[in-house]
Amino acid sequence: MGGEEEFFAALPARAAVFVLRPKEVGAEPYVSKTANLRRRLQRLLGVAEGRRLSLRERVGMVEFHEVGGDFEAGLALYRLLRVEFPERYSRRLHLRPAPLLHLLSENAYPRVTVTARIRSLRMGGAYFGPFASRAEAEQYASDSLDFFLLRRCTEELAPDPKFPGCVYSEMKMCLAPCFQGCSDERYSEEAARAERYFESGGHSLLVEISRARDEASERLEFETAAAAHGKLEKLKAVQSRIAEIVHRIDKLNGLMLQPSHLEGHIALIRLAGGMLHEPAAFDLRARSLTAEVQEGSPRVPTQSMEARIKELLGAVAPVPPRSAQEWMEHLAILKRWYYRTNKVGEIFFEDERGQLPMRRVVRAVGRVLKGEKPAGDLSETAGDYWIFRSKEAGLK
Repeated sequence: MGGEEEFFAALPARAAVFVLRPKEVGAEPYVSKTANLRRRLQRLLGVAEGRRLSLRERVGMVEFHEVGGDFEAGLALYRLLRVEFPERYSRRLHLRPAPLLHLLSENAYPRVTVTARIRSLRMGGAYFGPFASRAEAEQYASDSLDFFLLRRCTEELAPDPKFPGCVYSEMKMCLAPCFQGCSDERYSEEAARAERYFESGGHSLLVEISRARDEASERLEFETAAAAHGKLEKLKAVQSRIAEIVHRIDKLNGLMLQPSHLEGHIALIRLAGGMLHEPAAFDLRARSLTAEVQEGSPRVPTQSMEARIKELLGAVAPVPPRSAQEWMEHLAILKRWYYRTNKVGEIFFEDERGQLPMRRVVRAVGRVLKGEKPAGDLSETAGDYWIFRSKEAGLK
């Protein structure tokens, strides 16, 4: 660089994640994020004044990656820290694991438990979430199990007819496999019903109870129909308190829209199986199909925004988690953003047919661009995402 003023003037005054590479071989780099890269580096690399320290004599190179906002910055920082500090990155990020429900279907007598840890990618059972807090997950589990006859005890059962049972078996709220109160086949059927309930977000049980109510009405069994209706209203109340994000996590698919640092663009972040993919820049000013209309030639229609979004997402191949730890970290990043009171950007989830609500997505694109609120191998991964702009820190 020709001088200090030119060096800082060449830096963008926008949000970025950056690395200060030291001159000393083997020394640790300084890694951070900022809302204004130029101002932050002026403070870090400017001439020391008074008590303020300066890193200008120690830094040999500056690397930075511009981002559109805080979420993209946090995701970029996470990816970079995993590469730079593979042993210590989790402590630096202060990620709190997302609470989940775990249906222990590998157990001889399946049960539901609340956990914040995915034990292994090879473990049996299904995980559901993420929830805002452990208390919310426990409440949802308790309310949901009131509709089923699964056990709530945590012991490894050795069924014995002489066992006295517990309060849930006395209240007829459990099939009581502990003293062989049911056959193994009957308990497996109940566990399968519960799994369908959690996977469908309660829809399977809503359909089941609604059908039972209607059939009772047709038979003029009004007391039975009234009881089913009361049960249905209770179930609706339980489901109304659960956030839209709660899914079986290996089927947690969707699309996040975030601001972009590029003019006239937004960032599309695909969510596949609970894993956040690299942001893809979506240009709102461009058309994928253009045609020069010549005299006598047919007009070629341009692609709609919906088709262009689908085309861009189709080019992003799903990347499965390489470890349970990585899966938990992506869920923690997503959960931290989703449950904020004031968050930037929007997210949409796929339905049971794997379809996004594209009309809502298209309407949200303009809101994100304008900043409006909505209505109502690690090194290989980093290499794909981190296209750095680097500058020699030739400060005199």
